[in-house]
Amino acid sequence: MAEYELAVRGGMVATGFGTARCDIGISGGRIAALAGRIADAAETIEADGLLVLPGGVDSHCHIEEPQPDGSVIEESFLTASASAFAGGTTSVVCFVPQWKGHGVWERYRDHRRRAAGGMLDYAFHQIISDPTDAVLEEELPRLVAEGVRSLKVFLTYDALHLTDAGYLRVLAAARRLGCLVTVHCENYDAITWRTGALLAAGLTAPKYHAWSRPPVVEREATHRAIALAELVDQPIQVFHVSCAEAAEEIARAQARGVKVWGETCPQYLTLTAADMDRPGFEGAKFMCSPAPRDAAEHERLWEMIRRGVLDVVSSDHSGFSFEGERGKRRHGAGAPFRDIPNGVPGLAARLPLLFSEGVAKGRITLDEFVRLTAWNPARLMGLAPRKGAIQVGADADLVLWDPRRRVRLTNALMRHAIDYTPYEGMEVTGWPVATLRRGAVVMRDGEVTAEPGTGAFLPREPYAFIRPRGVLADGFDAAPAPGR
Repeated sequence: MAEYELAVRGGMVATGFGTARCDIGISGGRIAALAGRIADAAETIEADGLLVLPGGVDSHCHIEEPQPDGSVIEESFLTASASAFAGGTTSVVCFVPQWKGHGVWERYRDHRRRAAGGMLDYAFHQIISDPTDAVLEEELPRLVAEGVRSLKVFLTYDALHLTDAGYLRVLAAARRLGCLVTVHCENYDAITWRTGALLAAGLTAPKYHAWSRPPVVEREATHRAIALAELVDQPIQVFHVSCAEAAEEIARAQARGVKVWGETCPQYLTLTAADMDRPGFEGAKFMCSPAPRDAAEHERLWEMIRRGVLDVVSSDHSGFSFEGERGKRRHGAGAPFRDIPNGVPGLAARLPLLFSEGVAKGRITLDEFVRLTAWNPARLMGLAPRKGAIQVGADADLVLWDPRRRVRLTNALMRHAIDYTPYEGMEVTGWPVATLRRGAVVMRDGEVTAEPGTGAFLPREPYAFIRPRGVLADGFDAAPAPGR
């Protein structure tokens, strides 16, 4: 019997902390050895001329979420799995919804059933839009016991936004239970006020989506979210930072020692507000929140990435097709920007875009790329070192990457359920040629070979990285953990 079930041979292995040419021995779905030469393996994959990267960890994806009206967003766990594998991602953290007036436990159980039909390995954020006593004191502890260790809150959107009082309640509950809080930072009242004024002035086209939520509303909400988290002594991650103004708020807090992390997305490094000003209704394809800014903002964000202020790049995959009854044109081609669904697809495009714009163009190193797309999100979400790492004992989630291959992006390459990609026609340098999930080849040369139902739930135990600092105003703990 061979010593290893599989050997990946001859590639340049990039760990995020250095690169070396070596072989990888795999057994039982895990990395069993890293060596100069592994000869005794039942099967081999030749990686000469390729990079070998950890499978991507995308910690911000909206997949198969039920809606209050009984519909379900288009991207199923099955199609999302195909899209992720096609782009080199092997694990995701996605969202369990909560609707105002409802609890969270049944939604969680429903989402576990849905996710079980996919092929990706997955963990969950629990959205909290209605932080009642029953939710925070009865249902949420049950979810944490199941391995859900992160909560998502919105400071905007009619159906989801929390007041400061509601946000404080979630922060306090998260601190008691040992959860991370992730935050969508935009000022709800400012956006509502400005949207009303724009519509009253007849400014309704997709491009005015950006006008309704300029950088100042993101900056203000980011400052407020951090300040309240600091008051509670609760670690947070600020999602999808679109501008340096908001990133500077994160940087200032980090300099004070506050446990706050920042994330951005490829759309904020490649798309601009001008894309929403395309002829006809085409601009709707590029609408997401926060809105894309201008080209100058791209370089400011790259600098924030290099400084480590923004240390995760996720997709915020939230796709709505252009056509169809649930698509962006659901209210007609003349619908005002307020009534057009927000969000862009990006699961498959995330790694190729970041590698091409970052590594190939010299903005970041290969090590930084690996940390941004795999190690940092895995560590922050409590999935490391099982995920996001190439080391003995980690899951054998690997991507064989051709750093020189040039590809023009098309929607067909994305393998998602959405009928368009906002990155159509962009040329990238660097492309995944094979993806392995737990030692099994799940994509080779664009063909996805995994079987439905083979994804694994990733429960998360308590982990020290998100432990509160113990720094409290006047030393008073308003949210003590049980037994304290």
